[in-house]
Amino acid sequence: MFKLDGAIDTVNEKFGFYSSYIVLPLIIVVVWEVIMRYAFNAPTSWAFELTVFLYGLHYSFALAYAHKYDTHVSIDVFEARLAKKSRTILRIITNIVLFLPTIGLLAYYTSDLALNSWIEWEQASSSWAPALYPYKTLMALGFILFLLQGVAKLIQDVRALKTTN
Repeated sequence: MFKLDGAIDTVNEKFGFYSSYIVLPLIIVVVWEVIMRYAFNAPTSWAFELTVFLYGLHYSFALAYAHKYDTHVSIDVFEARLAKKSRTILRIITNIVLFLPTIGLLAYYTSDLALNSWIEWEQASSSWAPALYPYKTLMALGFILFLLQGVAKLIQDVRALKTTN
């Protein structure tokens, strides 16, 4: 069981690291669109949608990475005043009661949306009309990785609780 959290951490570390490079094509597309729009008065029909896709992927793959390092925005006014053991118990409870059900449902429903998108060979309703099924699949993968990171955090908190006096 304790090897599972390490494996999840490793996978999310890799996804987080490599997903950071999604910013590079995002910058290129935005710069291209600005040049085409303002220098040549010829805006593209695809740049806006592609920036939404790239940013969405960057965001969804960064969720688990940020959760691994506790960099999500949080209000720890109450938690900071608790003893280490009480803090760990609170994290376990909120993980089980709030995080796992919420992110579990998000992972489930985004996976369902991705599956339906593949069944229908869904395309965007824009003039560019890109395929949406690969994008929705990657978004679902991002939420699944986020859910798995929550499981890894739960395992780590339970282990910490056992070793805390």
